[in-house]
Amino acid sequence: MRPPATIRQVAELAGVSVATVSRAINCAARVRPETLDRVRQAMRDLGFRPNVIGRQLKTANTRTIGVMMPSLANPVFADTVQGIEDEARRAGYSIVVATTDYDPASEGSIAESLLSHRVEGLLLTVADAGNSRLLDMLEAEGMPYVLLFNQPDHSHRPAVTVDNRQAVADLVRHLIGLGHRRLAMVAGSFHASDRSRQRFEGFNQALEEARLPACSLVEISFDMAPLAGRLAGLFTGKDAPTALVCSNDMLALTALRGLHDLGLAVPDDVAVVGFDGIAVASLVVPSLTTIDQPRREIGVAGCRRLLNAIAGRVTEGTDFLPYRLRAGESAGLPPRLSNAPAPEGHPAPQRQVPLC
Repeated sequence: MRPPATIRQVAELAGVSVATVSRAINCAARVRPETLDRVRQAMRDLGFRPNVIGRQLKTANTRTIGVMMPSLANPVFADTVQGIEDEARRAGYSIVVATTDYDPASEGSIAESLLSHRVEGLLLTVADAGNSRLLDMLEAEGMPYVLLFNQPDHSHRPAVTVDNRQAVADLVRHLIGLGHRRLAMVAGSFHASDRSRQRFEGFNQALEEARLPACSLVEISFDMAPLAGRLAGLFTGKDAPTALVCSNDMLALTALRGLHDLGLAVPDDVAVVGFDGIAVASLVVPSLTTIDQPRREIGVAGCRRLLNAIAGRVTEGTDFLPYRLRAGESAGLPPRLSNAPAPEGHPAPQRQVPLC
């Protein structure tokens, strides 16, 4: 038996956007008749049948919001849930929270579980916002949702995040400004996190701008397993990296331990930087240089946007919130600084660590 058709397949066959198919299903009066005919013919040809459970639940008026996060073990998501809860409570709503443990295959069943609580809308972080059957389903059913942290390439999908690519590019430029010329990256699984992939793209963007060689990449799961074995191969020979960029702070903290186990000192032998700005990153020794993203504010802004959507004030596209580079003790000047030529466009660094 072939898998059921998706809203994306209907859109491709009809030659329209996914948002147009969603409007044709949920509010046909807003779609031009000729376009509506194409969409309906594509649905018939593919045997597409939208599930009406979402629309039934949407009208339940339970004043409850569903929240789906990858994990609460990572403080970045716990901080965001706190912001969601505070904002929801102010509006007279409660929340139901579930986690996927970074497993893309579980997203559909977990979302169905949240819907079974008769939530009026969903705040969620998915593995891949650009290719998600779950988001296709929610759009087909007219269920309000807002993505958090995801940075979708589809312009119509509502999201609240920071610019993942630009933020990591800024982080790499900071390291280049300190004199680092050989950089590597530890990134969480691209399959489980499109944010990790986008941060890697920003990493490469900054290297290309500076005309520095392509980086070494260590792609790992998010289970916080010891890293010494995975890192050992990077730090042999004269071309070992002098800086390690990690796609989130939890991976950066795991890398600090792994480098310690390998007998390498941070930042004297290698700089380590992270992404998220979680509170514990400033308490470890050395304190972590990181991109500080507004975790709680992402939850607040996402919740406000979802409540507007539930009330019928629907907006499309991504809201980008500001971030800042928070300098810590883990990123200093590289060893043998005098032997490292400055790349084009970057003057030779001075012997002090600049502050943000």
